[in-house]
Amino acid sequence: MRLAYLCNLYPAVSHSFVRREITGVEAEGHVVHRFSLRPPPPDLCDHADLAEASLTEAVLAQGSGRLILASFVLLLMRPNKSLKALALALDLSGRGLGPKIRHLVYYLEAAWLARRLEELKVTHLHVHFATNPAVVGMLVSALGGPPFSLTIHGSEEFDSPVALALGAKIEAATFVAAISSFTRSQLMRWSKPDDWKKIEVIRCGVDEGFLESAIVPVPPHSTEFVCVARLNAGKGLTLLMAACERMRSAGERFSVTIVGYGEFRAELEEEINRRGLKEVVSLVGTRSSSEIRDYLLGARAFVLPSFAEGLPVVIMEALAMGRPVIATYVGGIPELVDDKDGWMIPAGSEDALVEAMSEALHASAEELDAKGAIGRERVRRLHDSRKNAALIAEAITKAAGHSESLP
Repeated sequence: MRLAYLCNLYPAVSHSFVRREITGVEAEGHVVHRFSLRPPPPDLCDHADLAEASLTEAVLAQGSGRLILASFVLLLMRPNKSLKALALALDLSGRGLGPKIRHLVYYLEAAWLARRLEELKVTHLHVHFATNPAVVGMLVSALGGPPFSLTIHGSEEFDSPVALALGAKIEAATFVAAISSFTRSQLMRWSKPDDWKKIEVIRCGVDEGFLESAIVPVPPHSTEFVCVARLNAGKGLTLLMAACERMRSAGERFSVTIVGYGEFRAELEEEINRRGLKEVVSLVGTRSSSEIRDYLLGARAFVLPSFAEGLPVVIMEALAMGRPVIATYVGGIPELVDDKDGWMIPAGSEDALVEAMSEALHASAEELDAKGAIGRERVRRLHDSRKNAALIAEAITKAAGHSESLP
């Protein structure tokens, strides 16, 4: 099949799982064209992401003239579908002038993309995330473009399920991939029971480099914790700073390296300075996959005290490297992490975070390695990117066959 993938931002440091999925789908024998609504960010450092950027077409980079021209061409070619798609865009926007203007832009984006997919003879469009790219995917299909399917991650989609019209998007899609059972349950909340059968659990996968690397025991004298996360308020990083301050005051000797970027960096730096943690906590910014593996190899444990999540790929990567994980009971995390491969704590509990980090700091090397081995096996079984990409390809093939058989 000739397929297309669409994201809001691709490639991106936090979306490496999409790259692996595309590679896996191509390995199944399909042709995949990459599209991003926005141009890729300038901070790409991974060679694989840089290579993907050269293969990806950014819709907004086409300029307003091309987008408007595409919409006029489609209006002349398919007036009924164009008007219905425009009405759909306005209906999805809800109330307010701002949302309506944004959805008119989505309509223009969809018009250009529909024309481009027709030129490329694409037969199916797969979309990641149920935010604006899902709207564009719906409108592409409404304009006479190929049918679309959707991968939904959470947790951001679940913050505004009504405003995002999750039910309508699920109904319009040929199938929906949920990255965890928790995600599927939330989608069932906001969709019609008749649509539940099209929601499948298809998990994200980790890079082969994490699974194929040799097992390296936890360094016996390491006192290092590693956190890999987008720097935003939802990751619980302020809580982590509070826990670090308490542990240091109790005389514990340790360090924390935080890998990632985001809008919360300035606030996090201020928090580190305010608590006097400059000698304990390091913010190292964006790093490549190979550099992240090196950080994990030197770590005693991985820590991510999130307040809300889908199921972070970084947790899979840490476990794949044989490092136990300290995480919270949110989203799909409990489907991968428990007391056998790490420490699970209530979200928002500073006391529980301090206790878990202290236990990890004083655990024996044998205990840490045993937890890491269990976690690695779970990731190998549940999050092999090649196997999960094959499931996506199979679902697309089934959906395409079903749509072709409809009268």
